[in-house]
Amino acid sequence: MATLHIEHAITDYATWKTAFDRFAERRAAAGVTAERIHQPVEDPRYVVLQLDFDSPQQATAFRGFLESQVWSTPANSPGLAGSPRAVVLVEPADDSEN
Repeated sequence: MATLHIEHAITDYATWKTAFDRFAERRAAAGVTAERIHQPVEDPRYVVLQLDFDSPQQATAFRGFLESQVWSTPANSPGLAGSPRAVVLVEPADDSEN
């Protein structure tokens, strides 16, 4: 399993969430198996989201889609303030047997 971990500032949550919801079918088609959205308690103009995939390759491909088709076009990303930070995460290999 791999997780695409994304963090970014937003102008307001309602605008951002409406735009996020418009891409639900695209997330499903890209292989998203679960998604989580969080906000820091002290900063309602910031979101942290995690999108789970079966493989790092799927997560990396979806990050590329976001970078080239969504975040680069203001009409596709209303509510976005600044540049998102996106990293693909995997669980570390268990080296305890060595």
